[in-house]
Amino acid sequence: MNDRRPEDRHPTAEGLLLRPFEDADAPALVEAYRDETLRRFTRRPMADVEQAARWLALQYEGRAAGTRYSFAVLEAGEAGEAGELVGNVALKRGAPGGETAEVGYWTAAPARGRGVAPRAVEALTAWAFDVFAHDGLIRIDLLHEGDNAASCRVAEKSGYAFTEIVPAFPPYPLDGHRHSRKRLDAAERHRSE
Repeated sequence: MNDRRPEDRHPTAEGLLLRPFEDADAPALVEAYRDETLRRFTRRPMADVEQAARWLALQYEGRAAGTRYSFAVLEAGEAGEAGELVGNVALKRGAPGGETAEVGYWTAAPARGRGVAPRAVEALTAWAFDVFAHDGLIRIDLLHEGDNAASCRVAEKSGYAFTEIVPAFPPYPLDGHRHSRKRLDAAERHRSE
């Protein structure tokens, strides 16, 4: 009998490996956060391994509480081995058992333009609807600042429909966009592929 909890499974995406973050990822996180664009659209600085360790601790705490499931997005080698860290994708749930969640993500600068974010977001979305359907999850939102055209493209490619303009809210100085996917949207998308 398999005694693993469903949320212990990992999302899967072609050409990528997604797994929970580990302490050993701290140096790669610091390197990724050297990118000015990434820093502009994220709230937590990671200028050194101590800051990365604090961020990792928050990810572990969120997973234990059932409120945040963050995955390191790694390039998959030809033999399926894990390569470089190319991104992050996370499912954020306000509380376990809620009907809605939010997807968050970033892509490391060297991996941008290669479809990493849409593949990772799509994989996380399918995983979340599979794992948490029994727990009442029916909608996932993707939020971003209004001037982030790249995130609009990721949302569209991942099947997240634009739903509304969200007024600016600190620490974000600009109005944002909300894109959403519902569980039935995800099922229909997979049947058509």
